[in-house]
Amino acid sequence: MLTTTRQRRALVRNSLVFAGFAALVVLLGLPAKAYELQHFYANDEGQVEFVMPSGNIGCIYTPEGGTSVYQTWDGLAEIQCDRVEPDYVRAILGGQDEGLLLDDVGDAGCCSHTQKFEYDHVVTFGPFQCLSERRGLTCAREDGHGFFLSRALVQAK
Repeated sequence: MLTTTRQRRALVRNSLVFAGFAALVVLLGLPAKAYELQHFYANDEGQVEFVMPSGNIGCIYTPEGGTSVYQTWDGLAEIQCDRVEPDYVRAILGGQDEGLLLDDVGDAGCCSHTQKFEYDHVVTFGPFQCLSERRGLTCAREDGHGFFLSRALVQAK
């Protein structure tokens, strides 16, 4: 039984996140499949770094407000993912607007191997949810804006 307003809000929030992810799966045409939830550790300033099992895609999540050395362009949370091969591409998703793709990156330096985002897992960072599959990485917000990265395809919407 839910006894506090906080527990009720948490239940509603978790239900909305799950519903948003389910909608994302349907919109992207992904097959119905059970994905395991994965957790990552953040550094002292709240940033999270992870890499796909292939080592070809690495990401950094920055929380709302940024860090002492990096501020997101809109002050909101942001996720940046770099694909190394076949061509270096950076995908950026902020707290508003569509995903952005950059192919002329001056600070190319992917990928940290500290935390591995296992295939067939899902993770939530602030307003973002990411799905790791053998076919690639999908990250999106609840409003449907996001990106997909793989060796064969790079998309943002």
